[in-house]
Amino acid sequence: MGVVIAFEGGQRQTASLDSLVALTNSDMALVNEFIMEKAQSHVELIPELAGHLINSGGKRIRPMLTIAAARMCGYTGLHHLKLAMSVEFMHTATLLHDDVVDESDLRRGKQAARVIWGNQASVLVGDYLLGQAFKMMVETGSLDCLRILSEAACTIAEGEVLQLSVSQDTSTTEDSYLKVVGAKTAALFSAAAKVGGVIAGKPRNAQEALESFGRNLGIAFQLVDDALDYSGKQATLGKSVGDDFRERKITLPVVLSFRRGAEEERNFWKRVMEDGNQTDDDLIYATKLMERHGAIADTIERARHYGSMACDALAIFPDSEWKTALLESVAFCISRAH
Repeated sequence: MGVVIAFEGGQRQTASLDSLVALTNSDMALVNEFIMEKAQSHVELIPELAGHLINSGGKRIRPMLTIAAARMCGYTGLHHLKLAMSVEFMHTATLLHDDVVDESDLRRGKQAARVIWGNQASVLVGDYLLGQAFKMMVETGSLDCLRILSEAACTIAEGEVLQLSVSQDTSTTEDSYLKVVGAKTAALFSAAAKVGGVIAGKPRNAQEALESFGRNLGIAFQLVDDALDYSGKQATLGKSVGDDFRERKITLPVVLSFRRGAEEERNFWKRVMEDGNQTDDDLIYATKLMERHGAIADTIERARHYGSMACDALAIFPDSEWKTALLESVAFCISRAH
């Protein structure tokens, strides 16, 4: 049984993915078959490297959003499966690329593909998966879905470049960081939900509601990830505590701590983030500063705010088991911080 998360305005939702997983189970089984089929190639390295990440145990929330949105909108065809696969391949490709850019050694508790096969292979296999994703979009025959997911791909790439421009810069504002989050993470959540309504032939207001739901859920999801990086619970999620710190990423907890800190504390952040001069004890001290200034708690509170907006976006849809499952997925994303 999941815990209950209270959102703004008195909303209370069960924090669990169980309903979403159960409802999408049969469709996701077909999506997984698509994924394994389309990850194949006569070039042996492609399925080997792609399979390393595809089979590493991700929850596949994004393709489940596509399926649930389509089903909530009354869709009874099969094209939503191809869209869900496209969404997952886009996500997998960005993970492969991100690990190269960030020089990450771990992904979902396992060695990152770049560590095993190298940066070049990781980038190129990511490109292959993107190509397969777009082939599947075309097969649906929906130019609107192709446009939405293509725009998302461009936005994600823009977000990656934008992150490079603010990386290791302690003068980064909260607004600037949220632009990065909106592009890198929320864009795909938003597109994943919206295309479900589009393929179901729903009117513009329903499509825009799903777009808003996905965008706000994506922001909430990333903000919780930001907070978890400085939490002991991170280890239970298959990630190393302090990865963002070691990679000198300016995430929201850092932004808030820097803004609220005294001059001596700001000098600390400049040393470890801008200069890259880190000692073994600096992560512990960084976490203490975040606790002192409420940076982690406020990051989670902001995540709750965006989670509340995600729930509100679904208000125009009639009650159904699909709607309930989507609302519970929002609460689940927030509950990871507890």
